[in-house]
Amino acid sequence: MPAVEVIEVKRHYQAGAATVRALDGVSLTVERGEFMAIAGPSGSGKTTLLNLIGALDSPSAGVIRIDGADLAGLSRKRLADLRRDKVGFVFQAYNLIPVLTASENAEYVLELKQVPRAERRKRIGQLFTELGIGELLDTWPGKMSGGQQQRVAVARAIASMPAVVLADEPTANLDQVTGEALIDLMHRLNHEHGVTFIFSTHDPMVLAQAERVVRLVDGKIASDERRGETAAGAVEARIT
Repeated sequence: MPAVEVIEVKRHYQAGAATVRALDGVSLTVERGEFMAIAGPSGSGKTTLLNLIGALDSPSAGVIRIDGADLAGLSRKRLADLRRDKVGFVFQAYNLIPVLTASENAEYVLELKQVPRAERRKRIGQLFTELGIGELLDTWPGKMSGGQQQRVAVARAIASMPAVVLADEPTANLDQVTGEALIDLMHRLNHEHGVTFIFSTHDPMVLAQAERVVRLVDGKIASDERRGETAAGAVEARIT
């Protein structure tokens, strides 16, 4: 079963007297374990597509399935449950809760799923160590660098092992070195744990590491390129 299916999806809205076709008949299938970038100029529909896949918005027409579940057939509560259980989000602005420590932020989804506290702490502790931020468990977001906050956001996104992790311009607020380290980290999680990543980006460095690049132009798919061997080889050389 694919992680994501998007079938003839349209998202139109009114802007005054004009109809804006943010997405205009987009179809794609994302298999489990893919490491995929959505590229395109500003206004091409990248963020709109991520929001629809993440059930943060509804299409004007078409079908979206996450882990086999048709989003159109779900109640508001079931959609909220699906976002909690099946989708991880990594936002540009990190969106960490300032009054919670790093570990409490990362545990938040697990707490919503009523995972026992001891199990939450164990899982997050192991994950933070793997992400190279083991010393930050009890640190407040305001005391962390941008790169550290983004790693905590990645930990939060993957803690419940969702069907897909969505990242909207994940390197936009990071310097080049930190951005490269973050993408290398995401790629390692993809290869070692099979985490499915879909991210939007303008960043050439990120695009160079993606194993699949879907390019949007004016709300339509202009190209869909798979480059697994080249991208995987490049990132493996950097990691080692």
